[in-house]
Amino acid sequence: MSLRFLPAVALGRAVRVAARLRKAGGGSAVPGLVVNRVAPGFLGATLSSFPEGLVVVTGSAGKSTTTKMLVAVLEAHGKRVFTNPSTANISQGLTSALLERASLTGRIDADLAVLEMDEGHGAALSDRFRSRLVLVTNVVTDQIDRFHDSEKVLAMVGRIAATATGTVVLNGDDGLLARLTPTAPVRRFGVTAEVLDAAPRGLGYAETAAERSDGVLVEAVRGREADVRIDGAATTVALPAKGVHYAVDAAGALAAAQALLGDAFRRDVAQGALAAMPPVFGRGEVVTVRGKRVEFVLVQNPASFQLNVDELDEGLEQVLVAMGSDVRDPSYFWPADASRIGRAIVVSGSKADEIALQLIYQGVQVVRIEPDLGAALDHFLALPDPARGMKTIVFTADSMRRTRSHLGLAR
Repeated sequence: MSLRFLPAVALGRAVRVAARLRKAGGGSAVPGLVVNRVAPGFLGATLSSFPEGLVVVTGSAGKSTTTKMLVAVLEAHGKRVFTNPSTANISQGLTSALLERASLTGRIDADLAVLEMDEGHGAALSDRFRSRLVLVTNVVTDQIDRFHDSEKVLAMVGRIAATATGTVVLNGDDGLLARLTPTAPVRRFGVTAEVLDAAPRGLGYAETAAERSDGVLVEAVRGREADVRIDGAATTVALPAKGVHYAVDAAGALAAAQALLGDAFRRDVAQGALAAMPPVFGRGEVVTVRGKRVEFVLVQNPASFQLNVDELDEGLEQVLVAMGSDVRDPSYFWPADASRIGRAIVVSGSKADEIALQLIYQGVQVVRIEPDLGAALDHFLALPDPARGMKTIVFTADSMRRTRSHLGLAR
């Protein structure tokens, strides 16, 4: 790195201070927007500056959890890792995250970087960096207002995978990913046929077993733990939340960690790291607000909606469902069967009427529709503690951010 980025870094930091003075906890992407405009070479140069390389985690679903798992395992092995903990995975967010740790010359004191990257933004940036390892979680028709179909997503993750000089780690149960032919060696992870068959309504994004891994394989899932076979050796690992999809995330993270660490990889160290890892915010996270314990369940597409709803405890008494402006076309979620919710005591968000209609058609009792999310949250938290189960909020990404802001929780 050189002094040529000093003015841009100084400007970005000044913008960050101004944004936070204007709104506490806000404006996190603004510094990145400014720096990318005045110094377009900063992002690529900084990504390429880590002594042990750059690791990219991309795909339609599971990026945030897989990234956090991989970072936890690497740090437990003594690696100094730079990552984007706020799940800022688009170009301006990545640049803002780099500014948080970069010196005035643009250097970051870490051994390697492990970054979650949005498929579209990562593909657009792919000619600016080379990566040591790329992990692709899966390909689904996600964010249909942006990506339209899975073929487009496959092309984008293919461009990101082409940046890898060391290893490409792929979900071996994703039929579309089986069509990728990166120049770097490929390592796969997946689940056994028994796990796939036992998963509620299938894995959603992994319904065609294209090429099963003999490296890291999920053999069984029991609540918040999974049996994983790593190169023939069985290991039980803890999961941050219930569900086969979290076990698949763990398998991907373990496969990537093993590829990066080589002979230094230790299963017991990885096992301890995953056991100590808290949930990524919103994904099975349990918080205490206003004296009430509440579980947050984030759903972002039909597959994650189905998988997460299927893992809800039966007979929950108090569930709030919120769909926000991030869902441009609520009919996108109709293929998911939400009947397990049973009773939604409040339905909220800017798309409250649309998600309430789906719930009612699927046999869910909807007690109250309150489009004002703040009012809905206040009502929900004021209710007496349920006699059975925990207060549970099922929300999409926009409603998650608004919920956390309204309740004064960290972003």
